[in-house]
Amino acid sequence: MTSTVPPAVHDEQHAEAQAEPPITMFGPDFPYAYDDYLAHPAGLGQIPATEHGAEVAVIGGGLSGVVTAYELMKMGLKPVVYEADRVGGRLRTVGFEGCDESLTAEMGAMRFPPCSTALQHYIDLVGLETKPFPNPLAADTPSTVVDLKGESHYATSVDDLPDVYHQVMHAWNACLEDGADFSDMQRAIRERDIPTIRTIWAQLVEKLDNQTFYGFLCDSPSFTSFRHREIFGQVGFGTGGWDTDFPNSILEILRVVYTGADDDHRGIVGGSQQLPLRLWTREPQKLVHWERGTSLSSLHGGEPRPAVTRLHRTAGNRITVTDTDGDIRTYRAVVFTAQSWMLLSKITCDDSLFPIDHWTAMERTHYMESSKLFVPVDRPFWLDKDEETGRDTMSMTLTDRMTRGTYLLDDGPDKPATICLSYTWCDDSLKWLPLSANERMEVMLKSLGEIYPKVDIRRHVIGNPVTVSWENEPYFMGAFKANLPGHYRYQRRLFTHFMQDRLPEDKRGIFLAGDDISWTAGWAEGAVQTALNAVWGVMTQFGGAADATNPGPGDVFDDIAPIELPED
Repeated sequence: MTSTVPPAVHDEQHAEAQAEPPITMFGPDFPYAYDDYLAHPAGLGQIPATEHGAEVAVIGGGLSGVVTAYELMKMGLKPVVYEADRVGGRLRTVGFEGCDESLTAEMGAMRFPPCSTALQHYIDLVGLETKPFPNPLAADTPSTVVDLKGESHYATSVDDLPDVYHQVMHAWNACLEDGADFSDMQRAIRERDIPTIRTIWAQLVEKLDNQTFYGFLCDSPSFTSFRHREIFGQVGFGTGGWDTDFPNSILEILRVVYTGADDDHRGIVGGSQQLPLRLWTREPQKLVHWERGTSLSSLHGGEPRPAVTRLHRTAGNRITVTDTDGDIRTYRAVVFTAQSWMLLSKITCDDSLFPIDHWTAMERTHYMESSKLFVPVDRPFWLDKDEETGRDTMSMTLTDRMTRGTYLLDDGPDKPATICLSYTWCDDSLKWLPLSANERMEVMLKSLGEIYPKVDIRRHVIGNPVTVSWENEPYFMGAFKANLPGHYRYQRRLFTHFMQDRLPEDKRGIFLAGDDISWTAGWAEGAVQTALNAVWGVMTQFGGAADATNPGPGDVFDDIAPIELPED
C-alpha cells in the first residue's frame, strides 16, 4: 500500500535519469536483488524429495501469504492457507451495489511504483495490465487544484503554481541533498553498488534513528521558514501532503524517496485484488511433486482455512494451529503474514513462540490510520470545460479541508466513473471514524462544494458510497506500519527473523512475513520481499537449498545484513 511522498528529483534531473539504470527498491537496508532471484531460470531452490507433500501453515491470505504459499507449492510442499476475511488482504477491490461491475474502488493499495520490480514479476506472471495513476501534478493527470486556507490554485503542471510552491519543492530537494546524500545514494541504488549503499546508510542510520521527519526538516537550513514547512506538510508535491508522517522516523521517509517509490505510480487495470486472486487459482507450468493443473485453490478445495484463534508450541518443536472451526493441526513450519498486532490480541499465543525481544518489537510496532470513501458517478464530468475559464470543471484536489485528497478515476469519456472523495491518514482519518458512509459523503460534498461552487457532484452520483477505516478493521487494526524514532532496532529484529540459525533452537519453526516486517511497510514490494525471505527460510528448514548460481537472501545474508546498532 502507498504512502504520501513528494518527488525528490528536479524535473531536469528526472529527464537525465531516463538514460541511466532504473531506480528500484534495492535496499538501502538489505540490498538484495529479489527481482534477479525471481527471474533466474534455476528457480528459488528445491527441497529433498522425501519432504515433498509436507504441510506448511501460511497464516494470512494477503499478497505476502499468497506469494509464500504459491512458491512453497512450486517446491513440492503443501501450503495450508488460513484467512480470516478474504483473499487479498489490503489489496481489496470492491464494487458498488447495483452499479456496472466495471466500476470498482480500491479500498487499500491503489497505486504502485515501477521501482517495485519483485511485485512487477507477479503482475506480469498473471497477465495483468497497469496504467498511469492520476496523482496530483502527474503527467497523465489532466489538472490539479491546490486549495489552502481558502485560496485555490489551478494547475496542469507544477509550473502553474505560485512561486512559494516552487520554493518548497526546491527546499525539499536541498534538504535531502544536504542532509541525506540523496544523489549519491540514488546513484548507488541505480548501479546496485552495495558497498556505497551500505557506507552511506550506516552513517545515516546511526545519525538519524532518533530523528522525526519534522525534526529533520527543522534542522535543514532549507526549511527555516515555518510557512514552507506548513505548505509542505499540507500539500507537498507528487502524491500529496506530508504532515501526517511528520512524527515518524525520517529513515522511513528516506527509504521511500531514495528508491523512487514516490514517483510515476501506476494502477492495476480492473483492480489490485486480481493479483492475489489470480495467483490463488494459477496453475504453474513448472512445479515439483504436484500433478499438472494443481493450484493453491485446488489444494484447498477452493477456499482457504478460516481465521486462526490459537498458536502454541508442542513436542518436537512443532507449531499447533487452532482455527475458528475448532480444527487443530500441527505443523513443522508456520509462516505468519498478517499484521503482527494480531499476535498480541486476536490470536491466543504462547510466549514461547518468539524470543522476548521479538515480542517487544511487535508490541512497539506503530501503525498508521487511513480512510477512504468512493462514490460511483455517471461519467467523468470533471473533464467538461468551464465556459468562462476554459478549465476542467473539477480536478484532482489537494486541500487542508476535511477531504484532504480527492482523486478522479475513469476509463473513458463515455463510461461511468469513480471519485475517491477523500483519502486521509492518521488524525484526519480518525475524524471520520464515528461517521457512516453517507454521513462522511455529506461532509465531503460540503467541503468540495466550497472549492467548486459551480459543480453539483451529487447530481452525477449513481450509487451508494463505499468506505473503509483501516484502523477499525478487526483483522488489520491499521493501514500499515510506520516506525517512530528509535525503532530501527525493533525493525531489524523482525526483518531478520527468517534467519533462524541465529535464534535459539526452541524458538524456530515460525516465520514472520508481510509488509510490516519489511523495511518498506505500506508498499506491496515489501510484502513480496518478506514472502521470499520466508520461502527461503522454510526451504532451508526442510533441508533444501537454493541453486549455487542463484543464491537466496539467506545465502548472502552475512555480506549484506542490515546495519546493527548497539543495544547498550
